[in-house]
Amino acid sequence: MKVYTDRLTIFRVIGEVLFLYGFIGWFYGVFVAFTHPEWLPMPVSHLFPWMRTDTFTILSFIVSAIGFVMWRLAKETTSR
Repeated sequence: MKVYTDRLTIFRVIGEVLFLYGFIGWFYGVFVAFTHPEWLPMPVSHLFPWMRTDTFTILSFIVSAIGFVMWRLAKETTSR
């Protein structure tokens, strides 16, 4: 039973991290879209020249949604 609880805790923590950092990335993209819309087609960083800022925002939203679902599933499972 302890191994199951430990795995569920790890699953919940991963979901929380994905949700939090995905939401921060999405918020950054929305902030850029409102303040400097001409930056959207530019790369996110010189380290990732192939990823545009608008693509990064969409991917961040998807990661955030997946993390939220993981977090809620793990939370509901532990509360039963």
